[in-house]
Amino acid sequence: MSAAPENEVEEQQYIWPIPPEGGWTADDLDRIPGLPPHTELIDGSLVFVSPQRKFHTRTMWLLENALLAHMPDDLDVDREMSIKLDKRNRPEPDVLVYRAKADTGIDQTWYDPKDIVLAVEVVSPDSEERDREVKPRKYAAAGVKYYWRVEESGGLPVVYTYELDPATRTYGPTGVYRDTLETDYPFPVTIDLTALHRRRARG
Repeated sequence: MSAAPENEVEEQQYIWPIPPEGGWTADDLDRIPGLPPHTELIDGSLVFVSPQRKFHTRTMWLLENALLAHMPDDLDVDREMSIKLDKRNRPEPDVLVYRAKADTGIDQTWYDPKDIVLAVEVVSPDSEERDREVKPRKYAAAGVKYYWRVEESGGLPVVYTYELDPATRTYGPTGVYRDTLETDYPFPVTIDLTALHRRRARG
């Protein structure tokens, strides 16, 4: 049996799933075969992400480790775990803080928004509109109390923090942090943002 032509093999590798009538649902993300890593669902449509820049990866690493160092026992932190906001929306924050009791084990793939204390998005060139407008609006509508948006400036993170107004289900800004992030919400934490490229402890 002869091998398939090279161009035919290449085409077969890029067969994308065809959405059902009405779009995909949050549960579909766990059963659609062959999805790229970190695929999100926004308004019933699949959203694929570009390869991450080093700034994005190291910022997630910095925030995760700093949050863990200050975190109370009843909370925990994960990177790149999705939140099932509703039937048609299942975004994946870069970092999230959640109630530890919501951990169901190593096969868990998503969290309920009622268990999320903080969602953090590190803005990339292809995610600017989603991270600045779409996602915070949806997180707020779902009741996620705190939201941090992280932008890059001069090679270092700048963190914009927000708190939910429960009456309007919208976020109000609470601060802009350069060099050092120091806040009491969702718990007291101090983060040296200039340590982005210092990965070894100084002794």
